Amino acid sequence: MFVKSIISLNRRQKAVILLTMDLLLVAASYLLALMLLTIDGPVLPGGLGGALAQLPALLVMAGALSLTLGLSRRRLRDYEGTAIALSVLLAVVLAAGSFVQARLTGLSLPGGVHVVFGLLCFIGVFLSRLSLIWVLTEIYRHSRNFKRVAIYGAGRTGMALAQELRKSDDFVVCAFLDDNAALRGMTLDGLPVYPGVQAGKVIERYKVDRVILAMPSLSIDKQTFLSKRLEKLGLQVQSLPAFTQWHGGAELRKMLTPIGPATLLSRDPLCQNLPAGNNAYCDAKVMISGAGGSIGLELCRQVVACRPRKLVLFELSELALYNADAELRVLAEAVGVEIVPVLGSVADAVQVRRVLAEHEIEIVLHAAAYKHVPLVEINPRTGLANNTLGTAVLARAARDGGVRRFVLVSSDKAVRPGNLMGASKRFAELLVQDLAARPGKTVFSIVRFGNVLGSSGSVVPLFQEQIARGGPVTLTDERVTRYFMTIQEASKLVLLAGSFAEGGEVFVLDMGKPVRIGDLARKLISTAGYTVRDAQNPDGDIEIVTTGLRPGEKLHEELMVRRGATTTAHPKIISVREDHLSELETAAALRDLRDAIERGSDADAIAAVAWAVPEYAPKSLPEDALQCQVVRARRNRDRDVPAE
Repeated sequence: MFVKSIISLNRRQKAVILLTMDLLLVAASYLLALMLLTIDGPVLPGGLGGALAQLPALLVMAGALSLTLGLSRRRLRDYEGTAIALSVLLAVVLAAGSFVQARLTGLSLPGGVHVVFGLLCFIGVFLSRLSLIWVLTEIYRHSRNFKRVAIYGAGRTGMALAQELRKSDDFVVCAFLDDNAALRGMTLDGLPVYPGVQAGKVIERYKVDRVILAMPSLSIDKQTFLSKRLEKLGLQVQSLPAFTQWHGGAELRKMLTPIGPATLLSRDPLCQNLPAGNNAYCDAKVMISGAGGSIGLELCRQVVACRPRKLVLFELSELALYNADAELRVLAEAVGVEIVPVLGSVADAVQVRRVLAEHEIEIVLHAAAYKHVPLVEINPRTGLANNTLGTAVLARAARDGGVRRFVLVSSDKAVRPGNLMGASKRFAELLVQDLAARPGKTVFSIVRFGNVLGSSGSVVPLFQEQIARGGPVTLTDERVTRYFMTIQEASKLVLLAGSFAEGGEVFVLDMGKPVRIGDLARKLISTAGYTVRDAQNPDGDIEIVTTGLRPGEKLHEELMVRRGATTTAHPKIISVREDHLSELETAAALRDLRDAIERGSDADAIAAVAWAVPEYAPKSLPEDALQCQVVRARRNRDRDVPAE
């Protein structure tokens, strides 16, 4: 009841309370100044009576000044800078008024009385405001009538957001969360800064019920990772668009949007329904190739949670490996997992075999690949060397080294591929399928999924960057559809495949209906607080421009070629056995691809892939189908090529 009574006061009632409090402080300050100067005996000719007679006039002056300066009408949350300066002005004017009044009435007050009076006035007003701010903040923080907020990110964006939210009657900002070690223990703009790992402590201390991510430059996969971690603590998590997109306080608060894939997918996320397969990885020695990439890094996070004995991070990019190692060591220390960073290429057979043997690897999750369609299309030799030959090197080394399980991370673009990237992944699948069909200790399996929300180079970060620049958002075709899944879903699917594969399966996730890319672009524009500018809305903010399909790009992707797929131990995971080449055909195709790459012939390399993957019709082959026919003829002569 008491809290509700305070909240229900209108602005005029609050101003009257502050004015009354200021007048009482003026009277107390004047009396205290007189007492301090008469503590050793009376120093006034007429005693204190004459001095006290001056007080009513000072109170009238104080009330008039407070109203004129607007001190009593200023909200407590705005008591800073200018308001403090006005308090100083009030104290100085009252001290001067006291001096002038004493002279006019012939009262011989020591000059020190007026100086002490002015100082006490300012100190009283200043401390009373700070005390009221502290009391009300504590009331708000512990009241259920307000949304208690912590801001993740104590940079300029977070500071500006805190200032805006303080103007709201709905929010109470309690603290900052920030992973910058230099800010730990600091107080910024009156708010304490805690490290992100102490979010639970902030919840307990301030009864925070939501966190706002004020780091617009952070990638969507990193935001999603933070969001999931905070949601597990029972917090509601919201994101904030870039600082340059704000149009004022009211609109800023409208732009606070929930983080989560549900608004971008045409289905509910399946993360909570997918077990992690912890038992398969617990106390095992695991190697993840491409550990610094979007999928690879999330795989590492989830594998660490399974408590393996050792996790080897195999990565070609030095920067990506450094960042992955730095992040994972923090997570691994808490559960006692050994992290081993290895810089290298999966196409380096000598290093791959040495690493597998040295660390006695039991499980390999192969996520390393060049996946950007246009780049692989114009760099065929490099793309094939990494995606296809690299898979052959790693898979064979895993078999020869006695690795227990090998999981290839593939793509829906490998199904009837319309581009070289998809064809390189389908060829890699054929190589794994060939090894799976042979007797041996290693269980080989393949995981195939669609586009991953927020992965590097994918459409969502591209659209977000275009929106942040003010547009336009570029679409290849309004009719294009794609299957989408979250990074968490994709990673759990890989772990599941590694846990219950029997050998040779291709696993896909039942992802519901494909998403129209045009609809996705409109959702992203809307969630950023903007409207689409088109013929129906010429005054909108962001325009969508159609650029046309790129070479090798399809309108619609598929997840499998063969029909008659079966469910697995989990109803949302589908297993299918795709057709593949014979052992001799696989060996011959791999030999021709390796020879073409060693000779530096892009055309022969593409032709070799086109023979192995007949559904692939090259878009970048210089001599059209002629090269493919030459390779096919050569294949017919070489059917007796040995398997190895």
